[in-house]
Amino acid sequence: MTEHKLFAQRIGLIGLTYVLTTLIRILLVPILTKNMPIEEYGIWVQVNATIGLVPPIVGLGLPFALVRFLASTEDRKDLQEGFYSISFVVLLTSGIVSLLFLIFSKTFATILFDNNIKVAMIIPAIILLQSLIDLPMNLFRVFQKIKRHSFFLILDMLFTVSFASYFIILGQGVLGAVVGLLISKILVFSGMMIFVFKEIGFGFPKFLNLRKYFNFSIPLLPSNLSNWIINSSDRYVITIFLGTAFAGYFTPGYTVGSLILTFATPLSFLLPPVLSKYYDERKFNEFNKVLKYSTKYYLLIAIPSVFGLSILSKPLLTILTTPEIANIGYLITPYTAVSYLLYGLQGIVGNILVVENKTRIIGIIMSISAVVNLVLNILVIPLIGINGAALTTLISFIIIFVVVLYYSLKPKLFTFDINFIIKSLLASSLMSLVVIYLNPANLNNLLFTIGVSVALYFGIIFSLNGINKEEIKFFLKLHTQ
Repeated sequence: MTEHKLFAQRIGLIGLTYVLTTLIRILLVPILTKNMPIEEYGIWVQVNATIGLVPPIVGLGLPFALVRFLASTEDRKDLQEGFYSISFVVLLTSGIVSLLFLIFSKTFATILFDNNIKVAMIIPAIILLQSLIDLPMNLFRVFQKIKRHSFFLILDMLFTVSFASYFIILGQGVLGAVVGLLISKILVFSGMMIFVFKEIGFGFPKFLNLRKYFNFSIPLLPSNLSNWIINSSDRYVITIFLGTAFAGYFTPGYTVGSLILTFATPLSFLLPPVLSKYYDERKFNEFNKVLKYSTKYYLLIAIPSVFGLSILSKPLLTILTTPEIANIGYLITPYTAVSYLLYGLQGIVGNILVVENKTRIIGIIMSISAVVNLVLNILVIPLIGINGAALTTLISFIIIFVVVLYYSLKPKLFTFDINFIIKSLLASSLMSLVVIYLNPANLNNLLFTIGVSVALYFGIIFSLNGINKEEIKFFLKLHTQ
């Protein structure tokens, strides 16, 4: 099996995995919004925003260092040394931060969780577990154990939805949902570590390469923090100025728009080790080919999805949540969809900076964008509400996209196919006219509209020769082994 075919198959598997996890996560939205007050749903939103913030920071960027430096390592002892050295540091840092969260849980409950002290006291344990889960997840990437990685991603989401739904149905509200999340993390981490022990065994760390790992990962910290500020801090600002209810109104529309990132996630997962290997071996033609096809695959699906999700936001939210949430939050989706189209694209092309170890550039631009985002949120949200938060997100992502694209194209390892982008925009615009005309009002009509739109879009793309025979063969290989 050729490397390109194997890569294509892995994209297919990871893509299917993230589609499934996204669908499962969306399944939880109506369970939450229809079975608890909007204020409690807002607390759930804040819980997830907090879990999204802390683990990437306390991990010091080290989980990603596993992918960068162990991808070409075959010696078992070296793998043990790298994995357990990093694991010890992450355990130490996440343990300290989790303890601080526990000590100041009453303060966090007052500021962020609508005075729900019980929820605030559970969060430290989830933070610790999520920080540790990131380690074996990235080790599976190193070994290219894509099926295993996919299995645990899906299992994590299934457990979360199952346990959270169970406790909610029992009438436990948001506290029950958070307990369900904790149980899920315990089970998933335990299962993953069984496979890690089987794969590499256990070894006591000597911390031989920590300096090299830190030199790579520490510059990513501003990027990790900034990434959270841009993606999630608006939930905090909304809660502080408007209350947890408005965080609940904001999030479903944001979630629908962020579905665009689902198409980029499998590439973001698979490209770093693959491109690192080609770059280190000086196989620049292979490097360019993989990056070119990956970008085209992403845009082929993401561009029409932005048009479709933006137009269908209100009926989608009405089906998934409540009419009240849909009427208030549907305008969030267009801003978010465009934002994540740009964010996903820069994440793919930005791998050029990763393989050249220019992560400092990413850290700087992410930091600048984060400051802009946070300041604008504080200024705009009190004036124009949750729509202002969506607008500031778009502004931040435009800044990141422009700068990362500029520096990524400088080495001339990759070029954009501008003609394809124009053709995709044209096909998406024509498709949108049909969506507007059909104007679906219920689930059956919505599914029919989506089916017609997809067929029309790809029909136009093929008629415009948007993709050639070689690319069609590449896309057709996007299936599992």
